Amino acid sequence: MRSVTSASVPARPRPVVLEAVLERVTYANDDTGYTVARVATERTGSELLTVVGALLGAQVGESLRLTGRWRSHPKYGRQFEVESYTTVLPATVQGIRRYLGSGMIKGIGPVMADRMVSHFGTDILRVIEEEPERLVEVPGLGPKRTKRIADAWEEQKAIKEVMVFLQGVGVSTSLAVRIYKQYGDASIDTVRREPYRLAADVWGIGFKTADTIAQAVGIPHDSPERIKAGLRYTLSEAADDGHCFLPEPNLVTAAEKVLGVPRDLIGPALDDLVQEEGVVREAIPGAGEEGVTIPAVYLVPFHRAERSLANGLRELLDAGLDRLKSFTDVDWSKALAWLRTKTGSELAPEQEEAVRLALTSKVSVLTGGPGCGKSFTVRSIVELAAAKKATIVLAAPTGRAAKRLAELTGHEAATVHRLLGLQPGGDAKFDQDNPLDADLVVVDECSMVDLILANKLVKAVPRGAHLLLVGDVDQLPSVGAGEVLADLLAAEAVPRVRLTKIFRQAQRSGIVVNAHRVNSGQHPQTQGFPDFFLFPCEEPDAAAELTVDVVANRIPRKFGLDPRRDVQVLAPMHRGAAGAGALNGLLQEALTPHDEGRPERRYGGRVFRVGDKVTQLRNNYDKGEAGVFNGTVGVVTSVSLEEHLLTVRTDEDEDIDYSFDELDELAHAYAVTIHRSQGSEYPAVVIPLTTSSWMMLRRNLLYTGITRAKKLVVLVGSRRALAAAVRTAGAGRRHTALTHRISR
Repeated sequence: MRSVTSASVPARPRPVVLEAVLERVTYANDDTGYTVARVATERTGSELLTVVGALLGAQVGESLRLTGRWRSHPKYGRQFEVESYTTVLPATVQGIRRYLGSGMIKGIGPVMADRMVSHFGTDILRVIEEEPERLVEVPGLGPKRTKRIADAWEEQKAIKEVMVFLQGVGVSTSLAVRIYKQYGDASIDTVRREPYRLAADVWGIGFKTADTIAQAVGIPHDSPERIKAGLRYTLSEAADDGHCFLPEPNLVTAAEKVLGVPRDLIGPALDDLVQEEGVVREAIPGAGEEGVTIPAVYLVPFHRAERSLANGLRELLDAGLDRLKSFTDVDWSKALAWLRTKTGSELAPEQEEAVRLALTSKVSVLTGGPGCGKSFTVRSIVELAAAKKATIVLAAPTGRAAKRLAELTGHEAATVHRLLGLQPGGDAKFDQDNPLDADLVVVDECSMVDLILANKLVKAVPRGAHLLLVGDVDQLPSVGAGEVLADLLAAEAVPRVRLTKIFRQAQRSGIVVNAHRVNSGQHPQTQGFPDFFLFPCEEPDAAAELTVDVVANRIPRKFGLDPRRDVQVLAPMHRGAAGAGALNGLLQEALTPHDEGRPERRYGGRVFRVGDKVTQLRNNYDKGEAGVFNGTVGVVTSVSLEEHLLTVRTDEDEDIDYSFDELDELAHAYAVTIHRSQGSEYPAVVIPLTTSSWMMLRRNLLYTGITRAKKLVVLVGSRRALAAAVRTAGAGRRHTALTHRISR
């Protein structure tokens, strides 16, 4: 057998070290950390070099010591491939000025950096480190600001120490910052001793990241603590998929895959978790044969919320007091005749039924598709209640939906979160001990209200008041756990009306007609309507390019709509060439491109600029007047490198400040997933449909996307993908027991 000599295989170049200043990041992938950047070196001066590799976390303006190899890319030419890097303090006046002026140190912007370097020269970094009190020598720096700069410098040093340790156990820079914010000086000790705590304490760190750290610090693979953490993670993932519980066999099977341990180790760990009250095990009646039960396992908050919501609804239904008692013996023919003169329109028979039901039943549900008159029915209910001097409270899950409800009824409306006065920690100002002042509570867009929020809402409704829940049950269920609207419609104890008749004027709308066609499994009519179009395009990359052209050029040119304010791209999924993630990057470059004269801030794979459309990714009860919530949309109005502050004007017209280390709570919202669009309404909607989204193409997904549009729907992409979405029924029911709990 012939041996392979070193002469027959080209030797891989040995690693070399490159000292450089990071000038610009041209691409960064949040998931992999892969980054393409431009750097300056002393030798090349103003000519920038390209470096590629795992650079996520490095900030523009930092001096880096890069270890890697030079290579020649067939398309992009000579590049430096980074294998590892460390940050170093710059040594030249130019490098120090760039470093300090880049927004790295809170309290120092470009102007102040110039002054500081002009005064101290290359000695400035030593002065900040060793003699910060001397900074008052710089014009414009007083004692207060000097202390801020010194404190920020110390915090940067402490975070760097944590980062060095965490990078050794596979944690990204952005997560290291979050860990430091949570545990401070105890960060390294906590990570070493209790790595699974991170999954519970630090937003953005799940079991898998904690498990990677745990393995790196020597936690055994079959440790009971690891198995219990894996079980909690499995239930948490199920909740993210909408389930309130998992049947025990499903939980054990799923946890076995996650943990990679023998099945016989999982049962005892689950028993321990039940004993420790980390989870709840309960027998729930099955859907099939009578007497058969499911051993359901819940995370504690979902078990409490489901029981509490069912009890609260039953108490409202059974209340002896009636705050709208005048409607029990009203002359309905007179009342409806008065209503006709007030609104100028006649109610259809099923609308009349809904009006009577809402005003005579203490809990009722109104559902129906677009064009069936839900809005006019709600307006009629509010008009009649107001005529009897009732105290009316109106709410919806999102700011946009609340504004729409207010415009429709002429009465003030709020988001559910604001209505309840949710406070830091998630407790509500209004609850069973301090109920709302209301005779009638109307909540719109209830398909997107999850179990936890529904429970808080029902607790705040005073006994004897009437609660009307309005929504389209055929839309996607809530992003959070549960499917409250569907569960209530399935509970015989809860009165309901379903509107089915499409009104004549709505039949001229392609949006309304095609929404109903899709909902019934028919292909939409893509020709002959002035408000519904299909641009065929088979390849995902081409569909992404065409989507950007439709948003940035074609719709504004033909319909005069603003591409940022009026047009929303709704994608079936986040990943993929035509997914929301990739489209956000393309749309940002088309609508809010880089401008040398405007400040911007990079965080991980995202860069934030003034004018960007953004969305909140988590509930944060500490921000704003009443918290900022997952799905809140806004526009970036300012970026201050000196103050480390970015400001967003939300769609509720509130200005919310984010420090730079909180930017992981924001994502761009030029394109969002259809799931995240629930409860919102936009003048124009563009939906990219490609076969790369095959697993997500469902009838209720497409139906929900179409029904988010007021004036215009444009589908872009594959006819095959469109056909798949139309013919594929929605995913099966979620694991919930609310209907059973209400009915028993």
